[in-house]
Amino acid sequence: MTLPQYVTINGTSYASANLNEAARIQAANIQAVDAELARLQQQTAFAQTARNAYANALIEAVKGREAAAPAEKPKKPRAPRKPKAAAAPGVAAPTSL
Repeated sequence: MTLPQYVTINGTSYASANLNEAARIQAANIQAVDAELARLQQQTAFAQTARNAYANALIEAVKGREAAAPAEKPKKPRAPRKPKAAAAPGVAAPTSL
């Protein structure tokens, strides 16, 4: 990687040609790290876009299943049945045919 003509450090510009070898190496390291950070930020944006697409597909899949098979409405509870009248002793209970 080549350094730009001037390097700005804490608001002060320095001519790259005037930097000693250690300073040029550190400036090149910063350039490399900045490039890697930019690449990672781009990958993060791609991954976030894919995640959003998967989340939307999941939502549509759930909604689609609900639309295809709507849930049954709960039945209203029935009123309690009246107890059957007890037959008097010795009297046969009526039978239904």
